[in-house]
Amino acid sequence: MHKIVPIIPSIQIDKKVCFSNLKEFNFPFICYFSFPSLLQEKLPSFPLGGVGIKMENSKLQNSTHNWSLFLILFLLQISTILAKADQAFDYADALGKSLLYFESQRSGRLPYNQRVVWRDHSGLTDGLEQGVDLVGGYYDAGDHVKFGLPMAFTVTMLSWGVMEYRQQIADAGELRHALEAIKWGTDYFIKAHTSPNVLWAEVGDGDTDHYCWQRPEDMTTSRQAYKIDESNPGSDLAGETAAAMAAASIVFKSTNPHYSHLLLQHAQQLFEFGDKYRGKYDGSVGVVKSYYASVSGYMDELLWAALWLYKATDNENYLKYVINMAHDFGGTGWAITEFSWDVKYAGLQLIASQLLTEGKHQDHARKTLEKYRSKAEHYMCSCLNKNINGTNVERTPSGLLYVRQWNNMQYVSTASFLLIVYSDYLKASNQKLTCQGEAISHEEVFTFAKSQVDYILGSNPQNKSYLVGYGPNYPKRVHHRGASIGSYRENKGFIGCTQGYDNWYGRDEPNPNVLVGALVGGPDCQDNFSDERYNYMQTEACTYNTAPLVGVFAKLSQLGDQKLGGERSLPLVASY
Repeated sequence: MHKIVPIIPSIQIDKKVCFSNLKEFNFPFICYFSFPSLLQEKLPSFPLGGVGIKMENSKLQNSTHNWSLFLILFLLQISTILAKADQAFDYADALGKSLLYFESQRSGRLPYNQRVVWRDHSGLTDGLEQGVDLVGGYYDAGDHVKFGLPMAFTVTMLSWGVMEYRQQIADAGELRHALEAIKWGTDYFIKAHTSPNVLWAEVGDGDTDHYCWQRPEDMTTSRQAYKIDESNPGSDLAGETAAAMAAASIVFKSTNPHYSHLLLQHAQQLFEFGDKYRGKYDGSVGVVKSYYASVSGYMDELLWAALWLYKATDNENYLKYVINMAHDFGGTGWAITEFSWDVKYAGLQLIASQLLTEGKHQDHARKTLEKYRSKAEHYMCSCLNKNINGTNVERTPSGLLYVRQWNNMQYVSTASFLLIVYSDYLKASNQKLTCQGEAISHEEVFTFAKSQVDYILGSNPQNKSYLVGYGPNYPKRVHHRGASIGSYRENKGFIGCTQGYDNWYGRDEPNPNVLVGALVGGPDCQDNFSDERYNYMQTEACTYNTAPLVGVFAKLSQLGDQKLGGERSLPLVASY
């Protein structure tokens, strides 16, 4: 037992010992109990292996009443601590809520079965000025611009999650909702791809949009549309959209083969367009530079698209592209510590690693795939803090992966997904991850990924779920125009461009509409979080934050003997 202060008379309660301070009990009463093996197992965050409970200004005076009161409080405190240590989360509930979020982000004419009832039709004239139908798709975050690159990545990740964990999603009763979320995006991409070498990249622009704080149903901002074509290339956007449609074609192949074939045709045309007319899309669509600039360039997206097309078609020409362009395009050269809407290398390298189990590749291809695997393992090891050359992903004091200040949770969700998928790959192939010569089991990889998800759901210093609507304590002032203003369905009175700022943006009250399933930007590097609407770096949510979690929650929902940590009483209708 660790010494705290000099102590006198005690009472014995099983193996827990309560002590009071000297000086006639004028000092705070301290209860200290010692069962270090249990604490080390259940409560690793307590460095002393014990727990102190204070009862200020207590004069016990050997009173039976006071002792009884103390024992009740003591046992309540102990049960609370151990319950928290044993906390398990309702991942199936989190899965359902995460899919609901995409209905909040819909643009266009909403369907009859829309479950988020505080939303209504919006953006019904998108593309009209340009003579094309661009109605539909998703708003990326808390504003009303439809940005093509992050929307495509969102759909790719949703599709990948369904591919990996389709049965688990179905077992949770969420497969229909997952397919609807994917199809809402791919239906829009079909519209936006108006000819083989033309893809509409964006509707609206961030500058004018950010000037206003309005519901999407009241939009008065510019709906100018922007495209890429032969004269204005955008290989990164074309490549990511091709990847999204190829991945989705795999998802729909068994249930909707005609639609799957249509998606595959578009994906192949977009890849050919992006590869033939090379260039960064932000060089052609200048208005996007301040919001979704393509920092990594287009080479990762072209490799990414080719690999998804290989998975969708089994056409060796696409694999040859991934092999032959691996060095020139950085696929086997870049060792990356993030995976995002902009940087695809880690995901590309993981999928290439999985191809090694096929056992049908020639020596040259196999050697290149091994190089891809080496870079994939660098990413995994960097997340696990196992690289010794200083290239690990930073962590907060409580262990959350931390990449950068603005919207850090996007990197946590993508890392959790890649780690869990790679853990499954290691288990299925009976292999281990190698980090600087150390063999890491698939269980360790999985356990770390789960710790990141559990942090998101509430196992953190704030005791807060960063998935909105999950559990009793979550962000209430999400930086989101539609959620922060009274529902259009309840009050159809027009709210003007600056009227929203005047009457709604600065309110201290929680948002009137709960953005269920949104993953906000999350805490800072010290695990601190400020739930304020103006704090967009931490309280804004994006579609590509939540998308990777769909697969992750599906996988975790299959864990046996779990105890519910979420609040099932929250209705999925999200009418509150």
